[in-house]
Amino acid sequence: MLLTPKRRKFRKEHVKQISGIASNWYAVSFGEYGLKALDNGFISNRQVESARKVITRYIRKVGKIWIRVFPRVPITSHGMEMPMGKGKWDVAYYACRIRKWTVLFEIWWVPFEIAKSTLLKASKKLSVWTEFVWTWLVK
Repeated sequence: MLLTPKRRKFRKEHVKQISGIASNWYAVSFGEYGLKALDNGFISNRQVESARKVITRYIRKVGKIWIRVFPRVPITSHGMEMPMGKGKWDVAYYACRIRKWTVLFEIWWVPFEIAKSTLLKASKKLSVWTEFVWTWLVK
């Protein structure tokens, strides 16, 4: 099931360009390995879901997954072959605002080689450049 907010105060909002770096969520906090964004952008709820499916397919109920982003920005769009103008249209999908250095996914209790290959396969599903990061802290 795709990630969408249960309720919103306002149905539509202005979507601004993203700049700067992440002031929080920039370190691997819960797991051992993570997937970190290297540029700013938006990730749709479909991309988050497809990356989550790839991760769960390859770690096979052995490890634990944390999804550190949530799509809360409504993105609107016109239908195909519709004229310009006539106001703001319906919500097409929800997206996450991603700043540089934000950790998107974390996994735990998985061997290093499997974790690296899994997160790199999941990064192919996303629309931002990412890198594999890890921590050696024992919790």
